[in-house]
Amino acid sequence: MYFILLSVLACLSTCHCLIEKDEKNENHCGLLKQCLESSLVSVEINKKGFHREVVTTVVLSPDVLSGLRVLLVHRWPRGVYVDPYQLASLSDQTDWQILLDSSIDLEVPAHKTSGFVTYVYPTPDGPTPRLLKVAIPIHGRYHEPSFDGKTFTSVDIEPPELLLRTEKCTQLNNLDPHTVVDAPCTHDNSSTCPWVKLQHQQDQGPMGFQFPVGDGSLVTPVCGGTLLVTMICCGTLSKYMWKHRLI
Repeated sequence: MYFILLSVLACLSTCHCLIEKDEKNENHCGLLKQCLESSLVSVEINKKGFHREVVTTVVLSPDVLSGLRVLLVHRWPRGVYVDPYQLASLSDQTDWQILLDSSIDLEVPAHKTSGFVTYVYPTPDGPTPRLLKVAIPIHGRYHEPSFDGKTFTSVDIEPPELLLRTEKCTQLNNLDPHTVVDAPCTHDNSSTCPWVKLQHQQDQGPMGFQFPVGDGSLVTPVCGGTLLVTMICCGTLSKYMWKHRLI
């Protein structure tokens, strides 16, 4: 009789803990959804020329969820690149960490490379503030010469995707219209975790800027002129060396 009574009490206690756990999980998921719905992402591009700075500002909910993790996913076009060595030198001066999805060749022209993705993790330690700002230096690649008279080419920068997650919300299937995606957990970890992605904001589209390009119609005269000047200089130098017996 006592064994049956203890078994019933243990079962009731377990059920109570499970119900309480589900209620807490649902509460945290509700706060996460509220944070997504009230968050804003804006982008601006500073500086001029081939060396720019993309500044992303994230405004989170007034009631920031405890233990909230933030991830910005930038999908860069092939016309620009980030310098891994420059980013490493800036790591001590910034409050964000970055992960590249592939190696970056700094010398390849735009038409011989492809786009890439960066994962940016703001405020890796401590509480998450309401306002996050990330400034990423980018550089323009050299583009193929133009044969139709254009002297500039446009490059469009898409706003980053905002991803949020918290260990306290494990049931991520009830956060419509936001979707769940897999992304690296941290900047130095190859494993992936489920993140909730903020639905695309329609108030800001891609931001474009221009880089100068060469005139393809001048390739033949420039190459011919360069070859002619080189031959004249070589002939003159050879004649001088022969005259003064320097050979």
